[in-house]
Amino acid sequence: MHNNLKTQFCNLSLNSPIILLSGCVGFGKEYTRIEGFSNKDVGAVCLKGTTLEPRLGNTLHRVYETPEGMINAIGLQNPGSNVVINEILPTLDKSETRFIINISGSSVAEYGEITKLFDDTDIDGIEINISCPNVKEGGVAFGNDPDMSYRVVDICRKNTSKPIITKLSPNQSDIAVSAQRCIDAGTDALAVINTLMGMVIDTKTRKPIIGNNQGGLSGAAIKPVALLKVHQVYQVSKQYNVPIIGQGGIISANDALEFIIAGASAVGVGTALFYDPLVCHKINNGISQYLIDNNLDTINELVGTLELNTIY
Repeated sequence: MHNNLKTQFCNLSLNSPIILLSGCVGFGKEYTRIEGFSNKDVGAVCLKGTTLEPRLGNTLHRVYETPEGMINAIGLQNPGSNVVINEILPTLDKSETRFIINISGSSVAEYGEITKLFDDTDIDGIEINISCPNVKEGGVAFGNDPDMSYRVVDICRKNTSKPIITKLSPNQSDIAVSAQRCIDAGTDALAVINTLMGMVIDTKTRKPIIGNNQGGLSGAAIKPVALLKVHQVYQVSKQYNVPIIGQGGIISANDALEFIIAGASAVGVGTALFYDPLVCHKINNGISQYLIDNNLDTINELVGTLELNTIY
């Protein structure tokens, strides 16, 4: 891998700017067992969303393919924080990549409690999921209320010295206001964006296909929305040197480059892995070649270089 891909993010040294998104690779083994996979292609792996107690998740169906994307409503199925800490984290190969835990709570206090548990582990960072649209309690209310977002980030900040990444919801009126509040509360980085809320209907039964009625839309279909949100958040975050993970529909090197130009210091890859598990290697090669072609030494020189059109 070319040296120009090495990235600093929240004082973490990453092999590349690519971060595998939470929920798309489980707790890592769903990805590492694929022939041809290399952790060297990945800057960090964001592990599956974890709650304090075990969760069985939502009823079926939980995943449905849509044009240029997919809707999912898994419902944060996971074995709970203690199992993740005691049984899963010790099995991760931390020699080549970084690992970030994704946490979700149903109350402000629960977020703080989970954060404190993971602060005592060797996990590299903590991503706060305040915006998951698949859970009936907690996620939507927290992520779409800037003041509630502040409270969640604030209690997590008080319970850890590890890097905190706050995952912002696109399903709100002004994402920049929410970003500002999360920065005020002490987040180290922002993940932009989580899934858009959507629905699919079976015309024969006239019922939603997703058991939870609605779910999170991801994939190439949401990229234009995600790009705009990254641009909007960057106008706030750049004042505080708070980096962004740009995510939402990245399936190629050109997609990743668009997010970096819009203001992202790292890029999240998720849904693309379902149909091209080795896409990260291709994305890295494309980014590296772009930097060479444009006489750039590092990705950092490209971050936020978007030049807006003059509007008369």
